[in-house]
Amino acid sequence: MNIEAELRAESDRWERKENAALQVLPYLLLALCTLIAVLLPLWGVSLHLPAILGLSIAATVWLLSFHTFNPEWRQNAPLMGLYYTGLIALAAGLVATAPWYGLFAFAGYPQAFRYLKGRWRYVGAAATSMVMAVSYLGGAATLVGGFWWAWAAISLVSTVLAWASSYLVEMADQRDDKQKLALAELHEANVKLEAALEENAGLHAQLLVHAREAGVMDERQRMAREIHDTLAQGLAGILTQLQAAEQTLDEPPTLRRHLTTAMNLARESLTEARRTVHAVEPEVLAEARLPDAISDVARRWSEVNRIDAVLTTTGHARPMHADVEVTLLRAAQEALANVAKHAKASRVGLTLSYMEDLVTLDVRDDGVGFEPTAKRVNGSPDGGFGLAGMRQRVQRLAGRLDIESEPGGGTAISASVPAIPAGGGR
Repeated sequence: MNIEAELRAESDRWERKENAALQVLPYLLLALCTLIAVLLPLWGVSLHLPAILGLSIAATVWLLSFHTFNPEWRQNAPLMGLYYTGLIALAAGLVATAPWYGLFAFAGYPQAFRYLKGRWRYVGAAATSMVMAVSYLGGAATLVGGFWWAWAAISLVSTVLAWASSYLVEMADQRDDKQKLALAELHEANVKLEAALEENAGLHAQLLVHAREAGVMDERQRMAREIHDTLAQGLAGILTQLQAAEQTLDEPPTLRRHLTTAMNLARESLTEARRTVHAVEPEVLAEARLPDAISDVARRWSEVNRIDAVLTTTGHARPMHADVEVTLLRAAQEALANVAKHAKASRVGLTLSYMEDLVTLDVRDDGVGFEPTAKRVNGSPDGGFGLAGMRQRVQRLAGRLDIESEPGGGTAISASVPAIPAGGGR
């Protein structure tokens, strides 16, 4: 159980005890006073016992009718005013006849506070004090004897004390009401908080599911890009060399060169496939800096395809984050692979530019070109998965990929990514 629930339970428990005590208090006081009235004649005290018993029975019936059996009447202010007037009248009659019934008259204080509203509570307290003052002086006979001034003084002092006590009780009651309201608001806030926490837990679970799904999708895309950039290109190169070897069976030196190239491509593809599975950077980057790695890729590509390929590096070449270097290396490999398959070019120029905030790779060829906006077989304007994968790689680093080409005018591809230094955050 939380603190808020404990406070509400404690408040409810004290309120039930208070209501129970106030419920039985008038009956206990009336029973005690009546018992005294019944016992006093045994010691020779002369009393108007029939009148006392009659008034006691009337007071009991009056209490039972209004105080106990009809709780719905308590919301009727005029009816409760009538009840309190009758109660004080009966108490006054009993005190005038038997002064010790002042004990019973004392019940008028809590009854006034419980059943009267606003200023009428203070009127009820004053009426009770006046009846109690008669009891203090020994009954109505004392007043007849000329003690009106004493009765008035005692009534005044008792009324002031009763009003002060009523005010303090009223303030405490208002404080209790505010506390109950605060507890109710706290309970409502806790309920809303628990609902929000449950909703947040549900959203968190959904977020975890989406994160896992996004992670799986990202890994699939990574594998797809790596397979395309390594295995697919390697297999395409092997197939090209084997086809060339098949056409040169009668030329042993040329046949041997094509077969050696195919074997080298197979070894390189196998190595890259293993590194892809383990998410390790490409072998050429593991052994050299980015300009040297791209230059090595261009040199080997040029030897295989018999097309001139030259890399020019501008700016201050410096180590970059692994993702930056892998992205630009794959972009160079994809661009060269597309030149070999489609461009029919005689020369390719690669420019690697290091700027303050960007690193850019430009690849230009003098081939047949194409229409960049035309839809390809797979419905993509990017020219198949190769350029689409290249664009995905670049955009993952908040970079940009631009393609410029026209039929007969060659092709230029520019990949720009942020210059994230080695060891820097993504």
